[in-house]
Amino acid sequence: MIEILNPAELERARGAGALVADILQTLTSRSTVGTNLLDIDRWAQEMIVRAGAQSCYVDYAPSFGRGPFGHYICTAVNDAVLHGLPHDYALADGDLLTLDLAVIHDGIAADSAISVIVGESRPAESVAMIDATERALSAGIAAAGPGARIGDVSHAIGSVLSEAGYPINTEFGGHGIGSTMHQDPHVSNTGRPGRGYRLRPGLLLALEPWVMADTAELVTDADGWTLRSATGCRTAHSEHTIAITDDGAEILTLRQPIA
Repeated sequence: MIEILNPAELERARGAGALVADILQTLTSRSTVGTNLLDIDRWAQEMIVRAGAQSCYVDYAPSFGRGPFGHYICTAVNDAVLHGLPHDYALADGDLLTLDLAVIHDGIAADSAISVIVGESRPAESVAMIDATERALSAGIAAAGPGARIGDVSHAIGSVLSEAGYPINTEFGGHGIGSTMHQDPHVSNTGRPGRGYRLRPGLLLALEPWVMADTAELVTDADGWTLRSATGCRTAHSEHTIAITDDGAEILTLRQPIA
Protein backbone atom coordinates (compact mmCIF):
# COMPACT_ATOMS: atom_id res chain seq x y z
CA MET A 1 0.00 0.00 0.00
CA ILE A 2 1.21 3.50 -0.90
CA GLU A 3 -0.55 6.38 0.83
CA ILE A 4 -0.64 9.94 -0.45
CA LEU A 5 -1.48 12.39 2.34
CA ASN A 6 -3.73 15.39 1.91
CA PRO A 7 -2.74 18.79 3.41
CA ALA A 8 -4.56 18.15 6.69
CA GLU A 9 -2.89 14.76 7.09
CA LEU A 10 0.47 16.27 6.23
CA GLU A 11 0.06 18.78 9.03
CA ARG A 12 -0.62 15.92 11.44
CA ALA A 13 2.49 14.18 10.09
CA ARG A 14 4.52 17.24 11.03
CA GLY A 15 3.29 16.88 14.59
CA ALA A 16 4.22 13.19 14.69
CA GLY A 17 7.66 13.96 13.28
CA ALA A 18 8.29 16.73 15.78
CA LEU A 19 7.36 14.38 18.63
CA VAL A 20 9.75 11.67 17.44
CA ALA A 21 12.52 14.24 17.03
CA ASP A 22 11.95 15.63 20.53
CA ILE A 23 11.92 12.20 22.18
CA LEU A 24 15.10 11.12 20.39
CA GLN A 25 16.81 14.37 21.32
CA THR A 26 15.91 13.87 24.97
CA LEU A 27 16.95 10.21 25.02
CA THR A 28 20.25 10.99 23.32
CA SER A 29 21.11 13.59 25.94
CA ARG A 30 20.26 11.13 28.74
CA SER A 31 22.27 8.25 27.25
CA THR A 32 25.53 8.60 29.14
CA VAL A 33 28.08 6.22 30.58
CA GLY A 34 26.28 3.88 32.98
CA THR A 35 22.81 4.38 31.47
CA ASN A 36 20.94 1.08 31.19
CA LEU A 37 19.18 0.25 27.91
CA LEU A 38 16.08 -0.71 29.87
CA ASP A 39 15.98 2.80 31.36
CA ILE A 40 16.08 4.27 27.84
CA ASP A 41 13.13 2.07 26.91
CA ARG A 42 11.23 3.13 30.03
CA TRP A 43 11.88 6.82 29.35
CA ALA A 44 10.66 6.37 25.77
CA GLN A 45 7.47 4.73 27.04
CA GLU A 46 6.83 7.56 29.48
CA MET A 47 7.24 10.27 26.84
CA ILE A 48 5.14 8.45 24.24
CA VAL A 49 2.29 7.86 26.69
CA ARG A 50 2.47 11.41 28.03
CA ALA A 51 2.12 12.78 24.49
CA GLY A 52 -0.96 10.65 23.83
CA ALA A 53 0.87 8.75 21.10
CA GLN A 54 1.17 5.03 20.38
CA SER A 55 4.34 2.98 19.99
CA CYS A 56 4.84 1.30 16.62
CA TYR A 57 7.03 -1.35 18.25
CA VAL A 58 5.28 -2.84 21.30
CA ASP A 59 2.93 -5.01 19.25
CA TYR A 60 5.19 -5.19 16.17
CA ALA A 61 5.34 -8.81 14.97
CA PRO A 62 6.66 -9.12 11.39
CA SER A 63 7.62 -12.43 9.83
CA PHE A 64 11.35 -11.85 10.35
CA GLY A 65 11.14 -11.21 14.11
CA ARG A 66 10.23 -13.24 17.16
CA GLY A 67 7.29 -11.03 17.96
CA PRO A 68 5.75 -9.11 19.42
CA PHE A 69 8.73 -6.80 19.97
CA GLY A 70 7.39 -5.76 23.38
CA HIS A 71 9.45 -2.57 23.84
CA TYR A 72 9.10 1.09 22.91
CA ILE A 73 12.41 1.80 21.17
CA CYS A 74 15.19 -0.08 19.40
CA THR A 75 18.53 0.19 21.20
CA ALA A 76 21.49 -1.16 19.21
CA VAL A 77 25.04 -1.09 20.61
CA ASN A 78 28.34 -1.49 18.74
CA ASP A 79 27.98 -4.51 16.42
CA ALA A 80 24.16 -4.40 16.64
CA VAL A 81 22.58 -2.25 13.96
CA LEU A 82 18.84 -2.96 13.51
CA HIS A 83 15.91 -3.97 15.72
CA GLY A 84 18.04 -3.85 18.85
CA LEU A 85 15.95 -5.32 21.66
CA PRO A 86 16.44 -3.35 24.90
CA HIS A 87 18.05 -5.50 27.58
CA ASP A 88 19.95 -5.20 30.84
CA TYR A 89 23.14 -3.49 29.65
CA ALA A 90 24.87 -0.39 31.03
CA LEU A 91 26.46 1.82 28.40
CA ALA A 92 30.26 2.15 28.52
CA ASP A 93 32.58 4.92 27.38
CA GLY A 94 33.11 4.69 23.63
CA ASP A 95 30.04 2.56 22.90
CA LEU A 96 28.35 3.29 19.58
CA LEU A 97 24.64 3.54 20.38
CA THR A 98 21.82 3.63 17.84
CA LEU A 99 18.34 4.69 18.93
CA ASP A 100 15.51 3.97 16.48
CA LEU A 101 12.03 5.27 17.34
CA ALA A 102 8.68 5.11 15.57
CA VAL A 103 5.36 6.35 16.95
CA ILE A 104 1.87 7.08 15.71
CA HIS A 105 0.46 10.43 16.79
CA ASP A 106 -2.92 11.74 15.66
CA GLY A 107 -3.20 8.84 13.22
CA ILE A 108 0.12 9.33 11.41
CA ALA A 109 3.42 7.52 11.98
CA ALA A 110 6.93 8.98 12.02
CA ASP A 111 10.20 7.05 12.20
CA SER A 112 13.76 8.21 12.89
CA ALA A 113 17.10 6.84 14.05
CA ILE A 114 20.34 8.34 15.30
CA SER A 115 23.76 6.86 16.07
CA VAL A 116 25.96 8.49 18.72
CA ILE A 117 29.12 7.71 20.63
CA VAL A 118 28.68 7.46 24.39
CA GLY A 119 31.05 9.22 26.78
CA GLU A 120 34.32 11.00 26.04
CA SER A 121 36.01 8.49 23.72
CA ARG A 122 35.78 9.13 19.98
CA PRO A 123 36.97 6.01 18.10
CA ALA A 124 37.88 7.17 14.59
CA GLU A 125 36.11 4.25 12.91
CA SER A 126 32.86 5.01 14.72
CA VAL A 127 33.04 8.72 13.91
CA ALA A 128 33.60 7.94 10.23
CA MET A 129 30.73 5.48 10.05
CA ILE A 130 28.23 7.83 11.65
CA ASP A 131 29.37 10.62 9.35
CA ALA A 132 28.95 8.42 6.27
CA THR A 133 25.37 7.45 7.16
CA GLU A 134 24.46 11.06 7.90
CA ARG A 135 25.94 12.24 4.59
CA ALA A 136 24.16 9.44 2.74
CA LEU A 137 20.89 10.43 4.40
CA SER A 138 21.38 14.04 3.33
CA ALA A 139 22.12 12.92 -0.23
CA GLY A 140 18.98 10.79 -0.34
CA ILE A 141 16.85 13.66 0.92
CA ALA A 142 18.38 16.01 -1.66
CA ALA A 143 17.51 13.54 -4.43
CA ALA A 144 13.88 13.20 -3.29
CA GLY A 145 11.32 15.50 -4.84
CA PRO A 146 8.22 15.46 -7.02
CA GLY A 147 8.94 13.57 -10.24
CA ALA A 148 12.06 11.84 -8.94
CA ARG A 149 12.08 8.07 -8.75
CA ILE A 150 12.89 5.74 -5.87
CA GLY A 151 15.98 4.61 -7.77
CA ASP A 152 17.28 8.18 -7.76
CA VAL A 153 17.06 8.28 -3.97
CA SER A 154 18.62 4.83 -3.55
CA HIS A 155 21.44 5.69 -5.95
CA ALA A 156 22.22 8.90 -4.06
CA ILE A 157 22.39 7.04 -0.74
CA GLY A 158 24.41 4.15 -2.13
CA SER A 159 26.92 6.38 -3.88
CA VAL A 160 27.92 8.03 -0.61
CA LEU A 161 28.16 4.74 1.27
CA SER A 162 30.15 3.03 -1.49
CA GLU A 163 32.55 5.96 -1.89
CA ALA A 164 33.16 5.78 1.86
CA GLY A 165 34.18 2.14 1.41
CA TYR A 166 31.29 0.38 3.13
CA PRO A 167 29.57 -2.80 1.88
CA ILE A 168 25.82 -2.31 1.43
CA ASN A 169 23.17 -4.75 2.65
CA THR A 170 19.95 -4.66 0.62
CA GLU A 171 17.77 -6.84 2.88
CA PHE A 172 16.62 -3.88 4.96
CA GLY A 173 16.27 -0.25 3.92
CA GLY A 174 13.92 2.69 3.89
CA HIS A 175 10.19 2.52 3.31
CA GLY A 176 6.97 4.36 2.78
CA ILE A 177 5.17 5.47 5.92
CA GLY A 178 1.79 6.98 6.73
CA SER A 179 -1.05 5.66 8.85
CA THR A 180 1.19 2.64 9.54
CA MET A 181 4.94 2.38 10.07
CA HIS A 182 5.96 0.17 7.15
CA GLN A 183 4.43 0.69 3.72
CA ASP A 184 5.47 0.56 0.08
CA PRO A 185 7.59 1.66 -1.62
CA HIS A 186 10.76 -0.04 -0.37
CA VAL A 187 13.79 2.26 -0.55
CA SER A 188 16.97 0.24 -0.91
CA ASN A 189 20.24 1.80 0.23
CA THR A 190 21.66 1.36 -3.25
CA GLY A 191 20.02 1.37 -6.65
CA ARG A 192 19.87 2.54 -10.24
CA PRO A 193 18.72 6.07 -11.05
CA GLY A 194 15.63 6.52 -13.17
CA ARG A 195 14.01 3.32 -11.91
CA GLY A 196 11.09 2.62 -9.61
CA TYR A 197 8.08 4.48 -8.28
CA ARG A 198 7.78 8.15 -9.20
CA LEU A 199 7.54 10.38 -6.13
CA ARG A 200 4.44 12.53 -5.66
CA PRO A 201 3.58 15.38 -3.29
CA GLY A 202 1.96 13.96 -0.15
CA LEU A 203 4.12 10.83 -0.06
CA LEU A 204 5.99 10.13 3.18
CA LEU A 205 9.25 8.17 3.13
CA ALA A 206 11.48 6.95 5.94
CA LEU A 207 15.03 6.97 4.55
CA GLU A 208 17.54 5.00 6.59
CA PRO A 209 21.10 4.41 5.42
CA TRP A 210 22.95 1.99 7.68
CA VAL A 211 26.30 0.27 7.34
CA MET A 212 28.62 -2.24 8.94
CA ALA A 213 32.36 -1.56 8.89
CA ASP A 214 33.57 -4.59 6.95
CA THR A 215 30.64 -6.80 5.95
CA ALA A 216 27.18 -6.75 4.39
CA GLU A 217 26.10 -9.90 6.22
CA LEU A 218 23.78 -9.85 9.22
CA VAL A 219 23.24 -12.40 11.97
CA THR A 220 20.29 -12.56 14.36
CA ASP A 221 20.70 -12.69 18.14
CA ALA A 222 19.20 -15.43 20.25
CA ASP A 223 16.53 -12.86 21.25
CA GLY A 224 15.08 -13.31 17.76
CA TRP A 225 15.20 -9.59 17.01
CA THR A 226 18.58 -7.88 17.28
CA LEU A 227 20.50 -7.87 13.99
CA ARG A 228 24.30 -7.72 14.25
CA SER A 229 27.23 -7.64 11.89
CA ALA A 230 28.36 -11.16 11.03
CA THR A 231 31.99 -10.27 11.78
CA GLY A 232 31.40 -8.42 15.05
CA CYS A 233 32.42 -5.09 13.50
CA ARG A 234 30.79 -1.82 14.48
CA THR A 235 27.75 -0.41 12.74
CA ALA A 236 25.89 2.89 12.31
CA HIS A 237 22.37 3.91 11.26
CA SER A 238 20.74 7.29 10.47
CA GLU A 239 17.10 7.84 9.55
CA HIS A 240 14.59 10.61 8.92
CA THR A 241 10.97 10.67 7.85
CA ILE A 242 10.47 13.09 4.97
CA ALA A 243 7.42 14.41 3.11
CA ILE A 244 7.50 14.96 -0.63
CA THR A 245 6.15 18.44 -1.33
CA ASP A 246 5.66 20.56 -4.43
CA ASP A 247 9.05 22.12 -3.73
CA GLY A 248 11.14 19.07 -2.81
CA ALA A 249 11.45 17.13 0.43
CA GLU A 250 10.60 18.33 3.95
CA ILE A 251 12.31 16.63 6.90
CA LEU A 252 9.64 15.91 9.47
CA THR A 253 11.90 14.41 12.18
CA LEU A 254 14.61 17.08 12.20
CA ARG A 255 16.11 17.43 15.67
CA GLN A 256 16.89 20.88 17.05
CA PRO A 257 20.54 21.58 17.92
CA ILE A 258 21.30 21.30 21.63
CA ALA A 259 22.07 24.74 23.00
